[in-house]
Amino acid sequence: MRRRLLKLAAAGLLLGMALAGWGAEGIYTCVDGKGRKITSDRPIADCVDREQLELNPSGTVRRKIGPSLTAQERAAQEAKERQAAEEKARLAEEKRRDHALLIRYPSRSVHDKERREALAQVDEVVKAARKRLGELQHQRKGIDAELEFYKKDPAKMPPSLKRQIDENTQSTNVQNRFIGEQEDEKKRINSRFDEELIKLKQLWSLAAPEMALPELSRPAAATTAR
Repeated sequence: MRRRLLKLAAAGLLLGMALAGWGAEGIYTCVDGKGRKITSDRPIADCVDREQLELNPSGTVRRKIGPSLTAQERAAQEAKERQAAEEKARLAEEKRRDHALLIRYPSRSVHDKERREALAQVDEVVKAARKRLGELQHQRKGIDAELEFYKKDPAKMPPSLKRQIDENTQSTNVQNRFIGEQEDEKKRINSRFDEELIKLKQLWSLAAPEMALPELSRPAAATTAR
């Protein structure tokens, strides 16, 4: 037992002398793939595939050096880090949008009011288009009445009348197409507000307890003295 203690003390002394010899630069140590413990004054090539320790001259661990990566492993790690950064940015942007949405629509009534106003604006545009469509229909009645004179012999129709027919038909088609587009716009508006409402219900539900905290923290009103 005494001999074993002497050997350990001698080994410790040798290690201390080795550490002192390397000075303030520190040393590197690891166990290679064959189970051998290797010590060096620079990163150990035989341990690039495993963890190495950089020691201070006192023998304490200065830092741990992870295994060196192959080009393929580095690319995979960079891709993973990039994906994590993108996900973090996405979550931050989603949180920012949710915050902005909650500020814009603090309650259901505010959201409903803006929906009504957006739809009303489209209705006004459609109303004007229908008015113009009515004018074109009235104009077409006059054109059709004039066409009666040339019903038996359309070849005698004057170019000016034919031009009026073409212009009226084209304008009518434009107005009908425009009204159809505005009806589609109303559908998009309702769809947008419906999607927002689903998200807002969640945000309002989460915000409700926070909004109630000031009420709970207020001191109870003093009881009126009898």
